[in-house]
Amino acid sequence: MAFTELLDTLGGVGRFQMLYMALLLFPCSLLACHNFLQNFTAAVPLHHCRGHANETGGTNATEEGWWRASIPADRHQRPEPCLRFVRPQWELLDPNATVDDVATEGCEDGWTYDRSVFPSTIVTEWDLVCDSRPRRDLAQTIYMAGVLVGAAVFGSVADRWGRKAPLMCSYLQLAVAGACTAYFSSFEVYCVFRFLTGMTFSGIILNSLSLVVEWMPTQGRTVAGALLGYAFTLGQILLAGVAYLVRSWRWLQFTVSAPFLVIFLYSWWLPESSRWLLLHGKSHLAIQNLRKVARLNGKREEGQRLTKEVVSTYMQNESSVGRPSSSVLDLFRTPAIRKVTCCLMVVWFSNSLAYYGLAMDLQKFGLSIYLVQVMFGVIDIPAMLVSTTTMIYVGRRATVASFLILAGFMVIANMFVPEDMQTLRTAQAALGKGCLASSFISVYLFAGELYPTQVRQMGMGFVSVNARLGGMAAPLVSMLEEYHPILPPVIFGATAIFAGVAICFLMETRNLPLVETIEAMERRAKGCLSQKVTEEKSEEISLQPIGVSSHIKETI
Repeated sequence: MAFTELLDTLGGVGRFQMLYMALLLFPCSLLACHNFLQNFTAAVPLHHCRGHANETGGTNATEEGWWRASIPADRHQRPEPCLRFVRPQWELLDPNATVDDVATEGCEDGWTYDRSVFPSTIVTEWDLVCDSRPRRDLAQTIYMAGVLVGAAVFGSVADRWGRKAPLMCSYLQLAVAGACTAYFSSFEVYCVFRFLTGMTFSGIILNSLSLVVEWMPTQGRTVAGALLGYAFTLGQILLAGVAYLVRSWRWLQFTVSAPFLVIFLYSWWLPESSRWLLLHGKSHLAIQNLRKVARLNGKREEGQRLTKEVVSTYMQNESSVGRPSSSVLDLFRTPAIRKVTCCLMVVWFSNSLAYYGLAMDLQKFGLSIYLVQVMFGVIDIPAMLVSTTTMIYVGRRATVASFLILAGFMVIANMFVPEDMQTLRTAQAALGKGCLASSFISVYLFAGELYPTQVRQMGMGFVSVNARLGGMAAPLVSMLEEYHPILPPVIFGATAIFAGVAICFLMETRNLPLVETIEAMERRAKGCLSQKVTEEKSEEISLQPIGVSSHIKETI
């Protein structure tokens, strides 16, 4: 008997599971706002150099005439963003005049920004343009570094101290760090608090997913994982609306951070995973939580009959569970878990690399950034609906592999679309991003089902570190466009295809109960292998008489 059968006895997917899942998915929606927040808080408006302080050009010079005399024009006949003439060339106001080899210099007196769309961003506040533009990308890299550190920290802590405590700490840390990010006026301090905010992303996502999976019966896990994806998608769409209404970057930062204080307060009600409590010898607390589940699901009598002995019968398959893993080396200790870890390392890194390569630079598409953000969010809905259906009826492995490979080909094909066809380029990129988002959510669920409870958080944290490395590498890959424009899409697409191939080496988990120990995982892997060998032998035996019969007929 397995723990999931106990959940079925207490109401299966009942009122408790629905309420519990809703309270966990709401903060995940707001978390998506933070993940893509720098698309708006660090947006780069049109800008050009300020003119020379003592040069006015007389009263007859219009604004356009002034910049034509002071600033070179780029290939689109707009002011060059990072250069100006050493001396204003007023003769350029004459349409028939030509000036050759005019000396230029950098923007010694600062920049003038077009504030019609973005009144205030970190770019306009700290002049993160031209030679300082890498500092803007540095801020996003530091945020992703925080996500990486959070994956390593919260992944190991949750296996030792439970899922609830790190989750609550993450909520409180995000509320405080997010508000402090909006308050202080130093770029260095901004980066520090963005790092702390990034840490909470891993703590919230990993522990929310584990709690949902460990409280959900087998038949409800696929839908629960898909709803996590829809919550993240809803957050992306919500961000576009909030950013459109709140244009100041400081107020936008505060608006998406303050609700986590309320979430921290109601998270005290969320019960700890009874599966984790039982595996750590805390059966008294586990039974209390299970009775609460039974009461909310309308199974009060079944809950009252629960005792330590009764619960133990449902955990008999897990009686050999050892202490929680304290070393990442346990993820490579046996052949089955070693194969899972190596394949997931490749998949998470590649998926994250391609995903953030597409989703974190919306201004390159040339359309309204708010519209593109909505498109990139809305496209996830049908994509995840298809992935949910295929996960239920086909399987996890085929779903993740097909979406990754399809996304890879979409990204590569996008580089053959002419630059002047911005709408088509954006639509095709949105489809690719939808496929990557669906595979991302699917592999979250898949990884949670592959790893045993004994090391689930350690494993999820470790492979999530690889995803954050991919997220950190995405801006670096995008910079290769300066050397050749086809390099970024080729790398993003090829890694996605490679990850789709790697996922095919993993074991299918559809309709299977969660395993609790590394030893149980090894037995399951050997059982699947033995079953496969038996089926192949049976097929050979069944075909042999056909061959003999055919030979007799040919002889006759």
